Amino acid sequence: MSSTDFARQIAGYGLTTAGILYRLPDHPSILQEYIWQAYDLAPRFPELNKFLAFWQAKLDGKLFRITVAHKDLIGPADLNAVNGEFRLQ
Repeated sequence: MSSTDFARQIAGYGLTTAGILYRLPDHPSILQEYIWQAYDLAPRFPELNKFLAFWQAKLDGKLFRITVAHKDLIGPADLNAVNGEFRLQ
């Protein structure tokens, strides 16, 4: 039985990190950063969009800027040709 995270990676999900800058509700001139991280599908990012919709509907801090980084964790292996033969006895 495999983990759900591994199954999502096989389905094409990659690790997504979003740096969310938002204004403090009591002091709108001050910015605070929140780091969000989850497995998501690029380039549409449905999980991140769902989280941001929740943020705008339920939280008071207005969004200022969102920076997104995404990395597919499972991909083709890098192979290097080795010229030679090695024997272990």
